Amino acid sequence: MKLFCRQFGSGPPMVILHGLFGISDNWVSIARALGERFTVYVPDLRNHGLSPHSEVFDFAVLEDDLLGLMEEFSLNNIILLGHSLGGKTSMNFALHHPLSIKKLIIVDIGLKKAPGNTEHQMLIDAMLSVDFSKARARSDVERQLETKVHSLRLRQFLLKNVYWRDKSTLDWRLNLQAINNNLLNVFEGVDFPGQYKGPVLFIRGGRSDYIEEQDLRDLQNKFPGAIVKTIPEAGHWVHADSPGEFLEAVRTFLDQ
Repeated sequence: MKLFCRQFGSGPPMVILHGLFGISDNWVSIARALGERFTVYVPDLRNHGLSPHSEVFDFAVLEDDLLGLMEEFSLNNIILLGHSLGGKTSMNFALHHPLSIKKLIIVDIGLKKAPGNTEHQMLIDAMLSVDFSKARARSDVERQLETKVHSLRLRQFLLKNVYWRDKSTLDWRLNLQAINNNLLNVFEGVDFPGQYKGPVLFIRGGRSDYIEEQDLRDLQNKFPGAIVKTIPEAGHWVHADSPGEFLEAVRTFLDQ
């Protein structure tokens, strides 16, 4: 599958993979900053943003999509940065294609399988419940979401996926039904045998529970070259909550 991809800067190649419900646009400011030293490629994952839709949605095809992107732009020996779902995809990719990765940066996601009844399912249910026949503006969509998604930040994050399907109809750009049907696939843990022995930086939010202290030993076993950086005031969306500290952590790691 050919993914929609934004490109920034010049220099050695770096690829950034966004998380579930995200889009490449969420990473533009970070990509521009890193583009001072790298050519940064930021695709929309399948079923997200401007990339094609598919009923198949699991880590195997997400890895294949990344491999296709690398072939399209003749990339090798890349720096791979992934957040959440993009982070799990990146870990799986590094274990399967270790010689293609120069350095790996994983943002606020670990190896473990996610529990079935999660915030992600709640968000999907909230999005599926929106009646677009009653929406004439994004503010109307937000009012419908408000009863189920109480966080203003989360609502604004989800609303980036709303677009005008035609001149009078709003809709979700996400392939929500396919994501919902395959949610358990992307909740799977990273359990491919073997190790990736290259340099790895795990960045976690101090206010997030996606990487807990008891998870660190397993991370080190799978990625023996890993270091873990905690940004205390950040939640799961570390790059949005603390962009300055996030960029400093990434740059320090890349300079090593």
